[in-house]
Amino acid sequence: MPAVHYDSYSEARAHLKEVLDAAESGRLVTVRREHRQAVVLDADKLRHFLATVVPSTAQVVHEEDGWSAFIPGLPVAADGATFDEAIDELALALREYSQDWHDRLQHAPNHSENWGIVQLVSLSDDDQLRDWLRGSAR
Repeated sequence: MPAVHYDSYSEARAHLKEVLDAAESGRLVTVRREHRQAVVLDADKLRHFLATVVPSTAQVVHEEDGWSAFIPGLPVAADGATFDEAIDELALALREYSQDWHDRLQHAPNHSENWGIVQLVSLSDDDQLRDWLRGSAR
């Protein structure tokens, strides 16, 4: 099936059911607004793709009184008494980073390239995020 293109927001809005049906089926759907073009995607398909192309680089280290977890290159870290607690806390830290990224960091030069991981975090439920951190994305 070919891609579906709408030359205006009004045209896409008038065909919203078709837009969503096409996106759900995996077809490319674009909507033009002035000089910009947006893409409508199925969230589950995008999440699966991001989990595949943005592999977790989380590192978990056993220390004397528990576990420490961090992601190199991101300002997120966590500690826990057990491995699972450290992963849970790291997932929470990623959610907080994602919110901060949306609120103020997305235009900062040292954070702007983190769009993919922020989208992955936003599209993941807690179990999916913990699985991704462990390197077993689903």
